[in-house]
Amino acid sequence: MSENIIKMIKINNLQYNTLRDPQVYRRVAGDPFRLQVVVAGRGPVQVTLTDEKGANLAQSDVQAPGTFSHELTFAKPGVRIVTVTAQHADHSESRNMRLDVMAHAWVG
Repeated sequence: MSENIIKMIKINNLQYNTLRDPQVYRRVAGDPFRLQVVVAGRGPVQVTLTDEKGANLAQSDVQAPGTFSHELTFAKPGVRIVTVTAQHADHSESRNMRLDVMAHAWVG
């Protein structure tokens, strides 16, 4: 059995959890999402961020164990599905994240 390549994902310095209220991850249009992907193992790992249409948002090689960091900014409000893919040698792992972008900040 092989170990997971993606050890942890953080959004805005909070560990990403699909069961957590998505409000904690929301950003206003134009404000960046700070993404950090902690990878496990040894050697080079290629980390790729893609959107729901398959377009490449970011790609980088990280020396494992290590952290891939990137900031994503969306100009228009809406819900985005971003896929993180980590590839090490012949093993690949992907995780989907939901990023909510609001039109304006809540008042109150």
